[in-house]
Amino acid sequence: MDGSCESMAAADWAAQESLRRDRPLRVVRAFEWLPRQEAVLADRDTLTRQAQDDLREVGEALRGRYPSLCVTTELLRGPKVQTLLDATGGAELLVLGSRGLGGFAGFLIGSVGLATLARTQCPVVLVRTVESTAVERTPELEVPDPVTSGLPQVVLGIDVRRSCDELIRFAFETAATRRAPLHAVHVRDLPPMNAFEPRPEGDAVPGPWAEATRLLTATLRPWRDKFPDVPVTEEVATGKPVRSLLNSASGAGLLVVGRRARRARLGARIGPVTHAVLHRTRCPVAIVPHS
Repeated sequence: MDGSCESMAAADWAAQESLRRDRPLRVVRAFEWLPRQEAVLADRDTLTRQAQDDLREVGEALRGRYPSLCVTTELLRGPKVQTLLDATGGAELLVLGSRGLGGFAGFLIGSVGLATLARTQCPVVLVRTVESTAVERTPELEVPDPVTSGLPQVVLGIDVRRSCDELIRFAFETAATRRAPLHAVHVRDLPPMNAFEPRPEGDAVPGPWAEATRLLTATLRPWRDKFPDVPVTEEVATGKPVRSLLNSASGAGLLVVGRRARRARLGARIGPVTHAVLHRTRCPVAIVPHS
């Protein structure tokens, strides 16, 4: 939390997801005193009290809205990025708010959120203010039994040429907790097909298309067996990865993409495709670190 309406939307989304997963929710605010920047607004004690008041109000609001949810709040002191990273130790999920850029644009991610996203070891979900309530809010979540059905599909963006078990597991588990269908999208740079003819099916699919389809099916088959109740559809898309993922995620309840959990020479990165998707998508996005 940072006191903004964007972080309140994220807290509300996190509360609903906590109910689905049967997990407690910990709401934190990272407070870093920067005298040169903040002394002109108020002294440290005043800003600390304001932050504590904000947290208390958020906790009371969430407990009132979701009485069966275990909610704790905590003010953490120190550099914001490192404080958030330390807070995620042992966490199943980190949820951050983001301000929409307006129109059909996606997320506006601040430096703290971006640095945290690039370095955390747990999945991170970014939530926009409007979509979090319009898409995700369901009456069933207001009662002690938070089992839901009929939520929009979960879309998984996957590159099956690289190992990504953590990414696939998260997508299947999330779809299962929501009782929502899962749509897996694998984007490949394949030879162009006649734009005026429908894509052939079955044995008629040209070699590269057939191989990509078989690879996607084989990658998902073990997970289908582990989650037999999750309806799964598969898509092999061509063209620019970002555009393909955005088209597939139109109207989705959640888009799940991956991030290589490794450090580059210039520091941790989230990858160009994931970064571009974040800035253009409208639905909540989960970024899952994987090996």
